[in-house]
Amino acid sequence: MKITKDKSTEDLKARAIDLAGLVNYQDGAVVSREVISQPMGTVTVFAFAEGEQLSEHTAPFDAMAIDLDGEADITIGGKANRIKPGEMIIMPAAIPHALRAVTRFKMLLVMIKKSA
Repeated sequence: MKITKDKSTEDLKARAIDLAGLVNYQDGAVVSREVISQPMGTVTVFAFAEGEQLSEHTAPFDAMAIDLDGEADITIGGKANRIKPGEMIIMPAAIPHALRAVTRFKMLLVMIKKSA
């Protein structure tokens, strides 16, 4: 699997933007573009080619995935969930989760760190 990060420096503030249009699909790859990066969390748009996946892992803070296009299976703590356009799912901090794109899939990922 190839993971590509879009390093565009285009200013995204103070204007309407098509979220799904911020990243393009690439065969055999996962493409990401960070929209916001702050000490308390990040907002990133991802595009997954069909069949691409993120292996099981944990994160130190909560993450919310919002489906922008296509479908994906997201497994959280061993329980499989199918996410479809317009739906979202929250992956709790420290709980193992994984993602597999059933079709070409775009999502907005919002990660918010837990306060001390």
